[in-house]
Parts: sequence; C-alpha cells; structure tokens
Amino acid sequence: MRKWISLLFATVLTATVAVACASSNDTAAGGGGGTSTLDTVLSRGSLICGVNGQLPGFSFVNNEGEYSGMDADYCRAIAAALFDDPSKVEFRNLSAQERFTALAAGEIDVLIRNTTWTINRDTALGLEFGPTTFFDGQGMLVAKASGVTAISGLGGKSICVQSGTTTEQNLTDKFRKLNIPFTPVVFDDEDALYSAFAQGRCQAATSDRSQLTARRQSLPNPDNYLVLEEVISKEPLGPAVRNNDSKWADAVKWIVYSTFQAEELGIEQDNLTQFASSTDPEVKRLLGQEGTLGTDMGLPNDFAARVIKHVGNYGEIYQRNIGEPFALERGLNSLWTDGGLIYAPPFR
Repeated sequence: MRKWISLLFATVLTATVAVACASSNDTAAGGGGGTSTLDTVLSRGSLICGVNGQLPGFSFVNNEGEYSGMDADYCRAIAAALFDDPSKVEFRNLSAQERFTALAAGEIDVLIRNTTWTINRDTALGLEFGPTTFFDGQGMLVAKASGVTAISGLGGKSICVQSGTTTEQNLTDKFRKLNIPFTPVVFDDEDALYSAFAQGRCQAATSDRSQLTARRQSLPNPDNYLVLEEVISKEPLGPAVRNNDSKWADAVKWIVYSTFQAEELGIEQDNLTQFASSTDPEVKRLLGQEGTLGTDMGLPNDFAARVIKHVGNYGEIYQRNIGEPFALERGLNSLWTDGGLIYAPPFR
C-alpha cells in the first residue's frame, strides 16, 4: 500500500511540474497567462514597428526624412492610443525575407508591412493577423510600347518578381493554370526589381496593384507604363503579431477598428472636439466618455479619441497616403455602407 501511495504521489508531482513548465513557456512566449507584449510596450514607453520602408503609399522615408505612408500611420495610431503621442514609434525596415523571423524573435512588437494574410502564415508561421487595412490584388506592370494589354500577351516573356512573397507563388500558379510559359527574374530587394524593370531586363513587373501604382510614379516617364486591369489574386494586407498573446492582439485589433468606426460615425481630426459634446451613445462609447471599453482591455479609455486626434479616421489615412498621391479609388476599401469591405464590429 505504501509503495502504491508513493508511486501515486510521484506521478501527481511529475504532472504538476509539467504543467508549471508549460505555463512558464507560455509566459516567455507572451502568452495569455504571462507578460503580454502590451505590458512590455507600455513599460518601455515606445512601440517597435516592423515596416517595409521602401514602398511609397505604405511606408517610406519622405523628403523631410520622416516615415510616411498608410502602414507607418497605423504604427503611429498604436503609439497614439497607448501614449497619446504618435512619435513614440521606432520604425524597423525589414525585407520580405526578414519580417517573420524578426516578429517571431521579438525584435519588433508588431509587423505592419504590406503583409498578406494567408492560412499558412496564420497557422504554421505562428502569426495572429489584425483587421485588414487594405484589400489588394496582384497585377502586372508593363511598358505601353510593348503592346501588352492582357496577361495572355506575356507568354514567353520575362517577369520581375520579389522572392519570399505570396506574389512569387501566385505568379507561378496563375501562369501554370493558364498554360502560359514565362521566365521569372527574381529579386530580394524591391528597389532592385523596379530598377531592372525600368532598364528593360524584364518585360513586366508583378506585385500588389497598389504597389505597382505607387512604383509606376517613381519610374522615369511614368506615363510610358501601364498597370493591367486583370487581378490574379486576393491580397488582404494588415498588421500581424505573435500568436498566444491575446491581450496584445486585442489591443492592436481594436485600435485599427476604431479608425473604421470613426469614419462610419463621421468623426475626423478637424471635428473631434465637436463630437466631444455628442449625446449619441455610440459616439460616447467610442470616445471613452461612457462605459469601460478601453480599460477593459488594458488601454486608456479614450484610446480611440487619441487615435483620431493624432492620426485621423480610416478615410483620412487612406486619402492622405493612397488616394491623393496616387489617385487610387477606394473600391473594396470603401466603408461597408458604401459597398466596400471596411467594417468594424460593434463598439459595445
């Protein structure tokens, strides 16, 4: 009997130690039971945001030496929500090959780098995606002088493509499906890719259509080039964080959604003070004047008001970075009330 009791005690002790070790591992990974990235960022006093840094319209260094673009603005939106100061951001330029490793290793807090949400990245790579901030699709950029007006005209041609992206796989899949032969010319660096295209080393360049539109403007004689109308893929772009940290994922998620909801309610940077006296319960909850939606998830209760004050609503962010510079219509990136896909769950 004593031997049996001793054996039972040893088994229970072993199981208890195993559970404790698993809990410790979850904590180290930023899991729900340990220190969240949200706590780390608040303690540090600044956000480390992984960006592209080379893509006009999304994240690049402008003529004033400042980071500009839609992705950069969403980095600032998170900093504004947390610190009431959009400058509390350290931008880290990451290549397509570096971005996921940097996030997994904890070198950055959030990845906002024109990154497509896919099943493999969401599961096998251990990422957690936030709301889609830009619904895009892959296209082709060609010289007008080539006479190419459709993908079918690229048979036997060479096509410049960036490695380590969904673009590379989409290109192969699409042309294989259509039984169109082509020669891929692969680059690690975006600048090198478009430079090679401008020099005629390939007859087409392929990427997200928003990127092609932006990059076309930076080419010599941009009117000599054309982005084909055909779209060969779905590219939902948005922020990503590490798995097993729901507290931080929720914070990033609802900070983004606050920009959607603000536009839906008509709240902008210029009229924010006017809405401060609104009696509309939806407005009051969003701005943190009623309820505890912010504090319930570890954010200041007025987190959305901070975002609107410093960065603006979704429409303002889009127009400032994409619409105005590149005359790119919103399309799918319109609010759901205007037939688009930009939609925030209820703030209640």
